Amino acid sequence: MHYRTLGNTGLKVSAVGLGTNRFGGKVDFPTVNEILSAALDAGINFLDTADMYQKGRSEESIGEALKGRRDKFVVATKFYYPTGEGPNERGGSRYHILEAVEASLRRLQTDYIDLYQMHRWDAETPIEETLRALDDLIQAGKVRYIGASNFTAWQLVTANAAAQSHGWTPFATIQPHYHMLERGIEAELIPACVYHNIGILPYFPLAGGFLTGKYRADAPPPPGSRGEESSYVQGYMTPENYARLEKLGAFAEERGHTMVELAHAWLLAQPQISSVISGVTRVEHVFSNASGADWQLSAEEVAAVNEILG
Repeated sequence: MHYRTLGNTGLKVSAVGLGTNRFGGKVDFPTVNEILSAALDAGINFLDTADMYQKGRSEESIGEALKGRRDKFVVATKFYYPTGEGPNERGGSRYHILEAVEASLRRLQTDYIDLYQMHRWDAETPIEETLRALDDLIQAGKVRYIGASNFTAWQLVTANAAAQSHGWTPFATIQPHYHMLERGIEAELIPACVYHNIGILPYFPLAGGFLTGKYRADAPPPPGSRGEESSYVQGYMTPENYARLEKLGAFAEERGHTMVELAHAWLLAQPQISSVISGVTRVEHVFSNASGADWQLSAEEVAAVNEILG
């Protein structure tokens, strides 16, 4: 495993991180514990969760599994989405942020969050209110760095300009939906992040499993796979994407690698990527994902892959 700086900070994170949105749900506590142990063995130190994942159970399971090894991990979580039925139990208001961070700290069984991320833009709350509250959390030592998720380029740049004008801490990272078949951020968000040195943390690098290579145009989805019922995965099941997938799989195999490794390696070859957030439900996923960081694509290989992708 190699490590990269988290945006414009001095913090080092593993090139591949753990996505934990199914911890506390499909992934039970003993497995979460095993996954975190495997992550350490693979050199992964970055894990990403959110207060809304499995209605807080993701954070709870991580908190239990972190006992005795909290200092081994960089822990990122998020706020914004509803955590209850009340009108103030959501969003980017100071009120909600101060409530949400305390709840996350309790579930994670820690006294600090390494990277606290706003899960999406809140059009109903002035961004200055959000940023001031987040800066206060940093000053109080409860949060060490802040990031955003699912912001557009203009939203991210506007927020950080406001932070700079008030002397508050800016967002160090952005977490977007980005993989080989989902490249919309390349038009504006990536150039903005390059210019301002903001770290990018792509999520869904395998397109919900479609980019693992286990789906075939001439066969039904494997039993028990997400492709059987997930509209997200099924949305990629087009003749054009199956053709791309066949060529990408051959490209990887010719070089002694898997499709999973190629999907991660391609992302890590893109500008400003700090870490790829890769979801896991089994221990073996940890090692297959982590191995993608060992394949550093040459410029010629990136160009060849991009030609396949069209």
